[in-house]
Amino acid sequence: MKDCNQCGKCCIKYGGGDLCATKEEIDLWEIFNPDIFEFVKGLEIWFDPKSGEKLSKCPFLEVEPKKNATAPNKYTCSIYLDRPEDCRHYPSLIAEMVRDECEMIEIVDLENYKKAQKKLDLLMQDSRPAGYS
Repeated sequence: MKDCNQCGKCCIKYGGGDLCATKEEIDLWEIFNPDIFEFVKGLEIWFDPKSGEKLSKCPFLEVEPKKNATAPNKYTCSIYLDRPEDCRHYPSLIAEMVRDECEMIEIVDLENYKKAQKKLDLLMQDSRPAGYS
């Protein structure tokens, strides 16, 4: 399994309404991160603060400036340290990564899902809640 190359596929795919934030996260944003909280409507995330319309992508996903015009886009999250738990826990399954065309997957991972899943679990251990399995 390769390191993340910041292709943004996961954020692009799930950033348009497939993410949730907990009430606790939203409450913390309201108090400590009003710039994030302004994109919250009720207990749902990523709404335009002016129109109130649901956004089609995460407002905090940014394309890095390219050093080479032919290089693929690389994406960053401007709220990385305060991102929702949904974002922190992704990816959780090899099958999910295959479905989403994650560029971390290598052919060797496809040949042995069980081994690849163990490697993914090890890579993601710091991002997942205690007791996750």
